[in-house]
Amino acid sequence: MKNRSKESVFGMCSRRDFLKYCTVMAASMGLPLAAGERIAEAMTDPKRPPVIWISGQGCTGCTESLLRTSHPTIDSLILDLISLDYNETLDAGAGKQAEEFMDRSVEANKGKFVLVIEGAIPTKDGGIYCQIAGEPFVKIVKEMADKAGAIIAIGSCASWGGLVASDPNPTGAKGAPEVLKDKAVVTIPGCPPNPYNFLSTVAYYITFKKLPELDKLGRPKFAYSRLVHENCERRPHFDAGRFAEEFGDEGHRKGYCLYKLGCKGPVTYNNCSILQFNDVGTWPVRCGHPCFGCSEKGVGFTIPLFVEADIKKDTVFTPAATPAGIKYERGGKVSGTAAGLVGAAIGAAAGAAAVTVTRMKSEDEK
Repeated sequence: MKNRSKESVFGMCSRRDFLKYCTVMAASMGLPLAAGERIAEAMTDPKRPPVIWISGQGCTGCTESLLRTSHPTIDSLILDLISLDYNETLDAGAGKQAEEFMDRSVEANKGKFVLVIEGAIPTKDGGIYCQIAGEPFVKIVKEMADKAGAIIAIGSCASWGGLVASDPNPTGAKGAPEVLKDKAVVTIPGCPPNPYNFLSTVAYYITFKKLPELDKLGRPKFAYSRLVHENCERRPHFDAGRFAEEFGDEGHRKGYCLYKLGCKGPVTYNNCSILQFNDVGTWPVRCGHPCFGCSEKGVGFTIPLFVEADIKKDTVFTPAATPAGIKYERGGKVSGTAAGLVGAAIGAAAGAAAVTVTRMKSEDEK
């Protein structure tokens, strides 16, 4: 796929709309709004580095998630914004033709291109359980990583092994950071991750020629610095001790907290509850299903789905940032379960109460 000109980008959407998109992207990463224009300039530069996307043991869910973007549309995204030069699922060519094009792109952009790894990497028996064009995937990953300017592991499988690395892990599947121990690997876990977390990371690298600030697990802090629980729309119900006890019961229908149904939001770092999916404002909890901690190693694909999360004593929750989905019912009280969650909920409820009092005061002043 060849890079197109700036005129091509603005032909598919107005310059104003494109700048809005880049400004929102900058804001989501905690950058000054003025950085939006700089991102727009970098993303429309015909000489920007391409993206080479290789796939191992996975379900292609991360690529499918990428296809669900509509701001920008997928054609503008892969041809204009990130210059996706190789992706086995989306390539027009196949076989020898596709491999030769990838090799040419890699050699022409050595030390500059963005390598994206999707899926886990089998290492047992020399990696024979996943091969592409006759070569073990683990060998391809290592060779490509030596030539890349930046490496991104997209999805939980590529980040830490995910589902395919679950016990008993017969193929010795591992995540990219474990295979590429001598490299800086950005991890964007999720099953699948939100595509805008990936796009923002690529945009940051292309614009500033460096990686965004990462946490100790290699995750971009702009997306993975806070617990899902902290901005969950059901969080006020957790603070007040209102829980769904069974699927379909009254609490479940009213939008109560899903903690007792196995929600892992209190122990999972991600921005699902803020960014949401498919450009239509949806995510599992909004659909009535508990978060299963897919972006957290040792939680997703490890702890049984409907088992309550173990909230640690040192976990600190900030006050809820969103109002409850229903009005508070008079006569309600904090249950023993909520009050007994190793003290975490108590601090959260106190913080939420302080915020409520402040709001009431400001309303009286008005």
